Parts: sequence; structure tokens; C-alpha cells
Amino acid sequence: MRYRRSVIFDATVTLVFDGALVLSAYLLFAGHNQPGGGFVGGLVAAGAIALHYVAGGGDQVRSLLGVQPWTLLSIGLALAVGTAVVPVLFGANPLDQEAYQVELLVLGKAKATTALVFDAGVYLVVVGLMLMILEGLGLASDEPLDDGEVER
Repeated sequence: MRYRRSVIFDATVTLVFDGALVLSAYLLFAGHNQPGGGFVGGLVAAGAIALHYVAGGGDQVRSLLGVQPWTLLSIGLALAVGTAVVPVLFGANPLDQEAYQVELLVLGKAKATTALVFDAGVYLVVVGLMLMILEGLGLASDEPLDDGEVER
């Protein structure tokens, strides 16, 4: 059965979704020096996507991302594994960390470490896994109503 969508719930999800993605990005970038990181940021983003799924269904989530879940999962896994393998190829220890500092015109100094690449990989794995779970729960089976079904 299909149900009518709530305008209030849709508006609330739209507001919460944007804020949750900003919080997710903050947690991803602040994770080296403070609580957070790729896993926690990915969980917040995955929760926002799941909320979007509850509000609008699978078609809305598909149009939101435009990429297959296994693509995100694969890219994230490649980034996470690459941060362990690449240092070994250059004679360093696995998961060895380097820090880089860049001068940005407007923002000033920006510091990034190679752990950010690992965190970004974990972030993409968590988001991709959540999308695959939604796919298994019925993201792919959003079909139009049959003639015999009644909309409630």
C-alpha cells in the first residue's frame, strides 16, 4: 500500500538533511584532533539519507545521489586500503601518517594529514553500506500502484 506524503514531514526532513550533511562533513574533517572521523561522519550522513528515504522513498534517494551504492563502497574501500599500501611501496610503515599545510587565499592556513584520506574512505564505505541496506529493504522495488490497490 502507498500512503500520502506529509508536507510537514517533508519540510522537516529537508531542513534536517542539509544540517546533518554539514555536521557530517565537520565530523569527517575534525576527526583527527577531536571526536569524530570517517565512521561517525558516515553514520550521520547515512542517517540523513535514511531519513530522506523514509520521507520520499527510493526514487528520491536515487535522484539525490546519482551514483550506485557499490560504487561508493568500492571507492571508499580503495581509499582506505590505499592508505595502508602506498606507504609500504615507498618504504614506510603501513598507515604511516604525513602532515601537509597549505596557504589558502581566503581561509588562511589549512592543515591536512594522510589520515584524512583514510577517514574519507571509511566515510564512503559507511554511506555506501547504508545505501546497499536501503537497496535490500526495497529501494529498487518502488513500483507504481496496481489498478486494484487503493491509495491511503
